[in-house]
Amino acid sequence: MQTLTLSNILHQHFPDALHFSLLKSSKTHQETQQLHAFSLKTGVFSHPSLSSRLLSLYADPNINNLRYARTVFDRIQHPSLVLWNIILKCYIQNQQSHEAISLFVLLLGHVPPDEFTFPCVIKACAKLTALKEGKQIHGLVLKLGFGLDKFVQASLVNLYSKCGEIGSAYAVFDQMDEKDLVSWNSLLDGYARCGEVKAAMKVFDEMPEKDCFSWTVLIYGLAKCGEVETARKIFENMPNRNLVSWNTMINGYMKAGDTNSACKLFDQMPTRNLITWNSMIGGFKLNLRFLEALEMFERMLEEEFRPTHATLVSVISAVSGLASLGTGRLIHSYIVKNGIELDGVVGTVLIEMYSKCGGIDSAVTVFRTISLKKFGVKPNAITFVGVLNACSHVGLINDGHKYFNMMINEYGIKPAIEHYGCLVDILCRAGCLEEAKDIIAEMPMRPNKVIWMTLLSGARNHRNTKIGEYAAQHLIELAPETTGGYVVLSNMYAVAGKWEKVSEVREMMKKRRLRKDPGCSSTEHKGVVHNFIVGDKSHPQTKEIYSKLAEMREKLKLAGHVPDTSQVLLYIEEEEEKEAELENHSERLAVAFGLINTEAGCPIRIMKNLRVCSDCHSVTKLLSKIYSREIIVRDNSRFHHFKDGLCSCKDFW
Repeated sequence: MQTLTLSNILHQHFPDALHFSLLKSSKTHQETQQLHAFSLKTGVFSHPSLSSRLLSLYADPNINNLRYARTVFDRIQHPSLVLWNIILKCYIQNQQSHEAISLFVLLLGHVPPDEFTFPCVIKACAKLTALKEGKQIHGLVLKLGFGLDKFVQASLVNLYSKCGEIGSAYAVFDQMDEKDLVSWNSLLDGYARCGEVKAAMKVFDEMPEKDCFSWTVLIYGLAKCGEVETARKIFENMPNRNLVSWNTMINGYMKAGDTNSACKLFDQMPTRNLITWNSMIGGFKLNLRFLEALEMFERMLEEEFRPTHATLVSVISAVSGLASLGTGRLIHSYIVKNGIELDGVVGTVLIEMYSKCGGIDSAVTVFRTISLKKFGVKPNAITFVGVLNACSHVGLINDGHKYFNMMINEYGIKPAIEHYGCLVDILCRAGCLEEAKDIIAEMPMRPNKVIWMTLLSGARNHRNTKIGEYAAQHLIELAPETTGGYVVLSNMYAVAGKWEKVSEVREMMKKRRLRKDPGCSSTEHKGVVHNFIVGDKSHPQTKEIYSKLAEMREKLKLAGHVPDTSQVLLYIEEEEEKEAELENHSERLAVAFGLINTEAGCPIRIMKNLRVCSDCHSVTKLLSKIYSREIIVRDNSRFHHFKDGLCSCKDFW
């Protein structure tokens, strides 16, 4: 009886013109699927030559179909080590390193690994920074006698460098007989990642040859450690600058706070990619240059670059910084129109943006559309910061204590300084200053400047000079550069009429070269943000604004408003002058601008960098009723929604 070989079967089923053409020359996905279908139809799949060829084709980077490759692999009864190595490599090139390591464990039960297997699985460990698993595999390498193989050694140097085990990386590197460029670069990268700049420079100088990656890695390491000027010198000496090196340099300048140098480099670039734009937008956002971030985003769209999720996170965060609701809605509309999926990160920053801009209804709507929300999820430490903060803003002392204790006793969460800070804030806002002082004294950690500032602010608000001085003393000892502490202390003395003390504090600030940030309120109109400071007369509509202020003053008098001149923190004797000082506060100028420029019935949205004074708070409540306007003010403490003569804070802020 004649035995049919693969050749015989192919001759029987294929036209003469095709013969072995599919087996030998299949390159495309379609041709490979045709060969696959033929092998199943004719029953020749089990022939080792054909099944191996199919696996190789599906795993080839030009086709790279992991699902089909694994299907073929699973149908092979006794795969050889070569086939194990092929499917292992396919998993890694498809960014499925976890699965690759699991497959390697399965491999160990069937065949012993070789010098081709180990570099693959070690690469998977490096991608995951899986140091523990990598060390176990290194042990197996030594046990099976592959410790001196140059490719295995190179992969180990890369693993230890990526995982920050630079000592182990150097130990393997030092044993290598043949140190290729890849190994040198891996060691250089490791030193750069660990911040060991001098060692990185030494390795760089010793390298027998260098490529673009070598130069870029050194630039990255120097920039990461803040040595931007040294990085720039290396960049200038680079024989062939690639796009990665330009982007690395821009990113380094942005992280160092040197936005001007980053902009100059950006303008000099011969070409740009999406990473370039993201570095600029993210850099501006990082340096609180929110307007420039939005302008850069507009330029990016004009040059027809499609934003990634990373781009959108930076842009939306910049909108939050400006509290520009109109711009935020435009960006949200862009996301929807372009079919960009709201993943957890983009969805979260959108919620944050709407919340910070006062669009709570829109924030809730976004929350309901994103897929990250789950019912029955246990609260964590961050959750309790939010809950305690909410208790603080509405004066729920008992509930604040209840949730603080619940966090510890029911959920086993150890309170961090943020939780103690919230508890102190709850007590200070409610006027329980002695209890707040006791909590600070009993804290298991050293109070930070935020906690001392909270106690000082509470003392100022409740006119307790003794505790205020106590808090200020500790704050100035801990963080003498905190300008806000001096300002609050000075204001506390001013309210108490202790003008000599006010002078002493201001003299202290002068000696330490500290300057108070002026109160500033901003409001957006037709995509433009308008800023106002106290007594501002620089705006193009100054005449109309002050005319509207006069109108507001008369209407407030008719409504029975009596100015609270105790809020004037300057030494002014005449009551009329004090009233005039209050009338020129920045938020009132912003309200007047809004009343002039927005249609009747439209909400007026204002952002202020300082806490709203009690007189302006009372005035804004009345104005919301007089003009039938909803006025939303975000100060440095909270949102105030003024409507029909009332405020959402219920006069507790």
